Amino acid sequence: MEQNPPSTRKRIRNLVVAGLIALVAIILLISSFTIVQPGHVGVLLRLGAVQDGVLSEGFHIITPFVTNVVQLSVRTAIAEVPSSAASRDLQTIQASVAVNYSVIPVSAAWLYQTVGLGYETVIVMPAIQESVKAATAQYSAEELITKRQDVSAVIKSELETKLTHYGLKIEALNITSLDFSEEYNIAIEAKQTAQQQALKAEQDLTRIKIEAQQQVEQAKARAEATRAEADAQAYAIEKLQQQLQMSEQYIRYQTIQRWDGKLPIVSGESGAILDLSSIMDASASAAASAASAPASAPVSTPAPTPVPTPVPEAEVPAP
Repeated sequence: MEQNPPSTRKRIRNLVVAGLIALVAIILLISSFTIVQPGHVGVLLRLGAVQDGVLSEGFHIITPFVTNVVQLSVRTAIAEVPSSAASRDLQTIQASVAVNYSVIPVSAAWLYQTVGLGYETVIVMPAIQESVKAATAQYSAEELITKRQDVSAVIKSELETKLTHYGLKIEALNITSLDFSEEYNIAIEAKQTAQQQALKAEQDLTRIKIEAQQQVEQAKARAEATRAEADAQAYAIEKLQQQLQMSEQYIRYQTIQRWDGKLPIVSGESGAILDLSSIMDASASAAASAASAPASAPVSTPAPTPVPTPVPEAEVPAP
């Protein structure tokens, strides 16, 4: 077997050494810098210990094999957590809250050191559930519906108090659902129905009062009109009486007003009773017959019937 000459072996050894040196140089070069991605910060670890300060986005030179960089997202994240709570009047509530939060860049190193990368599960979600329970306990079930914005503000305030300590910032909070028990929903529906009926009854009562007031005013107006008409008639009668009292016709007017339309019945000397009404009717009939007779025929005028002078009846002596 032919052996390689010493020069060939030396050349091969030199190539291996050069390759190793190049490999080490490449590794050192790669390990001497880092690139922090957009929306992240770099937490510096020197020999495993967290260092103060963080690296911003972009290219950075670090010490190879000594310094390590952990990238932590500072983008806005969302955590939607269902929670079971109770209102002030002890109504069971199933609430779902969506929270938009982000890591404060300057606090990223401390957050990583104290909590780690699982801060959403360890810190955020339990804090949301606790804040929902603390906020809903301050309101009745009805107020949770009518004051939803206030409830949201209270939950956000409670959550900020808990998370700011860990370097987390709450950007927005929304109550995505707020459900009550079936029994409470039935009670609310019955209450709304009762309120609507009470409102309708109140409106009907107001309408009846207005209509009654209108009738009263109309009655007053009619009474005023009747009073005015009566006053006018009384005034006219008074004026008429004044005028009649000043004339000779007043007595005749009074006699006519009081006459019942019947002539007096008198008795004569012979004891016969004469009805003046019958005599007047006979005279009127004769006059009507004469007026209807032909003009060529002579008109005979009946002799007037003597009217005996009325005398008082003799008194009949008592037996």
